[in-house]
Amino acid sequence: MNILRRLSLSRLLLLCALVVAVGVSASALALAVGSGPIPPAKPLAQAVHDALGGPPVEGVSATITLRNHLLEGANLASEDGEAGALADSPLLSGASGRLWIAKDGRGRLELQAEKGDTQILYDGHTLQLYDAATNTLYRYSPSAAERASAEAYDESSSEHHEAPSLAKIEEAIAKISKHANVSGARPSDVAGQPAYSVRISPREGGSLFAGAEVSFDAVHGVPLRAAVYSTNGSAPVIELAATAISYGPVDGSVFSFTPPPDAKIVEPAGGAHGGAGAGERGANRPKVAIHGHGSTAVAVVESHARTESQGGASALPQSLPKVSINGTSASELSTALGTLLTFERSGVRYLVLGSAQAASVEAVARGL
Repeated sequence: MNILRRLSLSRLLLLCALVVAVGVSASALALAVGSGPIPPAKPLAQAVHDALGGPPVEGVSATITLRNHLLEGANLASEDGEAGALADSPLLSGASGRLWIAKDGRGRLELQAEKGDTQILYDGHTLQLYDAATNTLYRYSPSAAERASAEAYDESSSEHHEAPSLAKIEEAIAKISKHANVSGARPSDVAGQPAYSVRISPREGGSLFAGAEVSFDAVHGVPLRAAVYSTNGSAPVIELAATAISYGPVDGSVFSFTPPPDAKIVEPAGGAHGGAGAGERGANRPKVAIHGHGSTAVAVVESHARTESQGGASALPQSLPKVSINGTSASELSTALGTLLTFERSGVRYLVLGSAQAASVEAVARGL
């Protein structure tokens, strides 16, 4: 994870935005249309090259808006405490908030909600998420082995800090274009900054994923907006955008956070604080299989079913609709971007998901 701190901030942020644009992430930044300057028209590779080669950014402070329609229409009964808390989370219901990112890679995202704010913090080592509505702190610290691996990678990559050449960028775009449709760089204005927007969509049909779009600062290379689209409509399903932004050093006190003393702390097993040995973690590691290919692929994750006394819990809220998978009851969550279902059989928990209609995911589950 230290590699994030070795990258320049502008390249780190633009890299994150491009990853979102090709669909490898699930959150996205809502367009703030204003009267700011519009950059000149440029080919995509030139626009990316010029943005990456812009002046260094000492830090970012922004107000942001998150819109999330992913679970609209999902049957999350309000009387189900678990499902109700899920539906009310600002991460899933949308919210306004603030974002800070320091030059060394530290970051903080604050989403404001009526039932309590959600805080996401990263200090270069540990990732934390605090949900005020449930007074719960989720914290993940990489294990010693993970840190050693990251540091070794950092050392091997430490000399590659300059912006890639125009030829390298053109080559990367050509490779992506073999598998996806890549638009040109559309001049725009986001958060009062001159920006370029680019959209990437899958070449093959059949999935619910229609593509992703990202807008980045034409001068500083900082992502200002990202959005994910479904084939079910023209409006973004998930959209995260800066509505105002400023560049400059961020005071270190911004990243200081102390949860309430009575907060519940949840830490994934196997991290820096996990007590399981390497052998036990390996034996319990989930198995993942991919059925199909491309955007229509369906993933199957198999893991040992854990009893309630072992801290096990249903992978989905119990209020969700039930379907029969070869006589076994499964919980199913259908969203604008795909379907996820889970069930247990013979001591094994199955999680089946894909960017497809429910019938396609159910068909894979019935073939297990």
